[in-house]
Amino acid sequence: MHDLLAELGLKAINEGAHDGTQALPCDGEVVTSFAPATGEPIAAVRLARAATYEAITSAAVRGFEHWRTVPAPQRGEVVRRIGAVLRAKKDALGRLVSLEMGKILSEGLGEVQEMIDICDFATGLSRQLCGSTMHSERPGHRMYEQWHPLGPVAVISAFNCPVAVWSWNSAIAAVCGDSTVWKPSHKTPLTAIAVQNLIAPEVRAAGIPGVFALVLGTNQEVGERMLADPRYPLVSATGSCRMGARVGAVVSQRFGRSLLELGGNNAITVLADADMSLALRAILFGAVGTAGQRCTSTRRLLLQDSIHDDVVAKLVKAYGSVRIGDPLDPTTLMGPLIDEDAVTTFVTAVEAARAQGGRVLAGGKRLERKGFFVEPTLIAATKDMPICREETFAPILYIMKVKDLDEAIAINNGVDQGLSSSIFTRDLQAAERFLAATGSDCGIANVNIGTSGAEIGGAFGGEKHTGGGPEAGSASWKVNMRRQTNTINWSTSLPLAQGVHFDI
Repeated sequence: MHDLLAELGLKAINEGAHDGTQALPCDGEVVTSFAPATGEPIAAVRLARAATYEAITSAAVRGFEHWRTVPAPQRGEVVRRIGAVLRAKKDALGRLVSLEMGKILSEGLGEVQEMIDICDFATGLSRQLCGSTMHSERPGHRMYEQWHPLGPVAVISAFNCPVAVWSWNSAIAAVCGDSTVWKPSHKTPLTAIAVQNLIAPEVRAAGIPGVFALVLGTNQEVGERMLADPRYPLVSATGSCRMGARVGAVVSQRFGRSLLELGGNNAITVLADADMSLALRAILFGAVGTAGQRCTSTRRLLLQDSIHDDVVAKLVKAYGSVRIGDPLDPTTLMGPLIDEDAVTTFVTAVEAARAQGGRVLAGGKRLERKGFFVEPTLIAATKDMPICREETFAPILYIMKVKDLDEAIAINNGVDQGLSSSIFTRDLQAAERFLAATGSDCGIANVNIGTSGAEIGGAFGGEKHTGGGPEAGSASWKVNMRRQTNTINWSTSLPLAQGVHFDI
C-alpha cells in the first residue's frame, strides 16, 4: 500500500487544497480515509478552512479570465495531455479507487478508463462547440448564435464514483473555457488528491493555475460558501436527493445554474419472451456491482408472472455463488460497503422490508468479518411497500410480479426518482412502447441491457427527483457555456422585426 501511495504522490497527511499546480497549506481538522475492506486507516487529509477556500476561488477566477481567451482547440490539447497522464497511471489510480472506495478492481480500473474516454471525447469536442445560423426576416441582416465560456464551475462529487464524475465535469468544462473547483467526498479524499498530483505537471506546463483546482472542507467552512458564492455561475453536484434539494435552493436564490445528478431507484422489467441468459447477467451486475452503491444500481426487478418463479430460482442460486471479499483480488465479484453507516442503512432497510411484508429470499445479513461487508440480498416485495420507493445504497433487490407491460411501466414510473431503467424483451413493439413518451419516464431507458454502466458518448442524467442533469456526452457542454444571439445589419437601412415602424 505504501508503494501505491508514494507512486501517486500521497503522504501520511495530505493538504486538502490544490490550485492545479501545487498543494496549498491548510489549517482545518484532519480527517482519516479508511479502507472499507478492512476498516483500517490509509492516510489522512488536512481540511481547508474559509481563508483557503477564498484563495482557491480567487485563483479559479483568475484562471478563468485567462483560460477563456485560449482557443478551444488549444484547450482541448491540454485535456488530451491530461488524458495521456491518466492512461499512463491507470493501474495505480484504479487500484487506489478500489482500495479507498471498495469497488472491485475491474470497476476501479473501469472508472479510470472512463476518465480517459471523457478526455478523448472532450478533446474532439473542443473543435465542435458549434452555434446555429438562422435566416433573418429583415433584408440585409445576418443572425446566428455563439457560445462563450461561462465562468468557474463548482464540482461536488460523491464517494461512489470518486474520480469519474470529476472528469465528466472538468474535462468538458475545460474545453468550454471554464475553470473548475472540485469538492470531493470526505469518504474518498485520497483519490481526488492523487488526481490533482498526477495532472499538476501538465497544468504547470500550460501555465494555467486555478483552472483545475480542489478544496476539501466542511460544509460550514467550504460547502455552504461554495453554494452561495456568485463567482460560481454553475454548481454541478452529485449526491442524494436531499443534498440536491439544498444545492438547488441555495444556487437558485442567487440566479445561478445547478447541474444535479441525484438518486436513482432503477428498475429492470423482464417480459416472458426475453433472452433469460442476457437478463440474468444484467440483473446480477446491476444489483450487485459496486455493492449496490451506484446511482444506476438495479433496485427493483419486475418479472412477468409466467416466468417469475423460474427467474427467482436462478437468481437465488446465482446470489449464493457471488464471491465477496477483498476488492483488489481479481476473483472478487462484490466488495464492501463504504463505511459503518452504510452497513447500518442496509440492516435497517432489510428490517423495514420484513416489517412491511417483504420476504428475504437470499442474503439479508452483515458478514462477520473485518471491514464493512454485507450479503447481496433478494427480497420478494409488493409494489405498495414504502421501502421500495426509497433508494438504499446497498445490494438489495426488490422483486415484484407483474401481469403485463402496462403494469410494469406503471411501477417503473411510480417512484420519485427517474434516473435509469431497462426492459428485456424480443418484442419490437414492447421495446418501442417502453421507449415512447408514454413509456419509461427516466432519463436513461435501455432495451436488453441493464440499468448500470453508461457510456460517455450519451448524456447522463435523470428526471424528477434525480435532478435533470445531464453530465458527460451529447449536448451537455452547453450547460457549461453561455449562449449569445448575434444579429449583424450589413444593409444601409434599419428595418425593425415584426414589421414595426418607428420613423422620426
